[in-house]
Amino acid sequence: MAAGFAVSKSGAADRPQFKGRITWYVWICGIIAATSGLMFGYDIGISAKENNYCKFDDQRLQLFTSSLYLAALAASFVASRVCTRFGRKRTMQAASVFFLAGSGLCAGAANLPMLIVGRVCLGVGVGFGNQAAPLFLSEIAPAHIRGALNILFQLNVTIGILVANVVNYFASAVHPLGWRYALGGAAVPAAVLFLGSLAITETPTSLVERGKVDAGRRTLEKIRGTGEVDAEFDEIRSACDLAAELNAEERPYRRLLRRESRPPVVIAVAMQVFQQCTGINALMFYAPVLFQTMGFEADGSLLSAVVTGGVNVVSTVVSIVLVDRVGRRKLLLEACAQMLVAQVAVGGIMVVHVKADDAGSTMNSAWAVAIVVLICVYVSSFAWSWGPLGWLIPSETFPLETRTAGFSLAVSSNMLFTFLIAQAFLSMMCTLRAFIFFFFAVWIVVMGTFVMVLLPETKGVPIDEMVERVWRRHWFWKRCFGDANDARVNNC
Repeated sequence: MAAGFAVSKSGAADRPQFKGRITWYVWICGIIAATSGLMFGYDIGISAKENNYCKFDDQRLQLFTSSLYLAALAASFVASRVCTRFGRKRTMQAASVFFLAGSGLCAGAANLPMLIVGRVCLGVGVGFGNQAAPLFLSEIAPAHIRGALNILFQLNVTIGILVANVVNYFASAVHPLGWRYALGGAAVPAAVLFLGSLAITETPTSLVERGKVDAGRRTLEKIRGTGEVDAEFDEIRSACDLAAELNAEERPYRRLLRRESRPPVVIAVAMQVFQQCTGINALMFYAPVLFQTMGFEADGSLLSAVVTGGVNVVSTVVSIVLVDRVGRRKLLLEACAQMLVAQVAVGGIMVVHVKADDAGSTMNSAWAVAIVVLICVYVSSFAWSWGPLGWLIPSETFPLETRTAGFSLAVSSNMLFTFLIAQAFLSMMCTLRAFIFFFFAVWIVVMGTFVMVLLPETKGVPIDEMVERVWRRHWFWKRCFGDANDARVNNC
């Protein structure tokens, strides 16, 4: 691929420009690294009436399903240090090893404790992979395609979920070993990542950060397809020198407590909280039931997995195409409007047509079709916005001195709120019933307001220029920089 690019460092004509080509090697590295998302997605998918709303209100089931996320939460902090000391590539390799071990233990589990240990290993693999892969993708990408390359991670997550749902369906018919085949299937993407990672490079930033300056330059020339990388390499070296100087004075996690770190920290954590509060779980939970009401009966689960999973995958591709053209904010705001309409409409139809205490109740097929369409509308908007951008934005907005530590906060926040939602969701469904859709609709209004007021646009900004070109220029976040005695700074 020979398309050239020249990205201005500040937008001013007198500043040096980044030169190079969008090389096939960058895309190959990106695709291999994004396989970490395939592992994560497969595990998500492999893990989902007395009453139409309370069929699975079992705390033990919820705790087992959610336990992986607690292991991933704890592992993300360890992975932050591993990323800094050993590099993004080695951290992804470690993730694949933990995932291979976990899938083997789960598939061969002779008892519950062995199964739990397997789940913990999978969780550690998720924590390491989700920490390293998005950072790797953001650091190797040219600024103007950083969004598209990074979203390969989320695309693999959606593919993993779809594959796992189909595997679940067919494995359920294989007795008594079907569940072992399904759990053991996680080893396939893990093996692909491990073998593929042997062929990819480390990021130039990580190499320079660890003192391998010459190797960092050679790598940058290789991934840019040109020897004219002085401007970009000088910026990477400057960022690494500043990071080393600042981290010699104060450790990264302590620096995250400083006022100048508040903008990316708040944005990173908020994106993870909001991603889990979109209500995507509520709609995906109902999909099989709705397909069954349309007359598909036993095939309802498979059909819903294929339809909603397919929409999820295709819409993530839409995000890859649009994110670096229209920007992050527009995708998020458009999605909020689309999700709000879908949530309210689905909630209204469910309130009227699904009776909680009548396990055999169904709705008119026309209404069922309407809800299926609304679900697809909702899933598509999530898939091209809050799904992928929840990982992209935190991976690109931290300065190097706090990048791995800051992104570990994002990963751990995602795992924590995934755990909380997974643990509480089914009980909430019992209590709120169809009104749970209105609960999530309120969250969507909050999310949209947050984006309009506090989220800056980061499209096309080189990753090491976020502080100067984004945070210091934002109407609110610029208060976090400058003289500590300035009253505006203290209001940050």
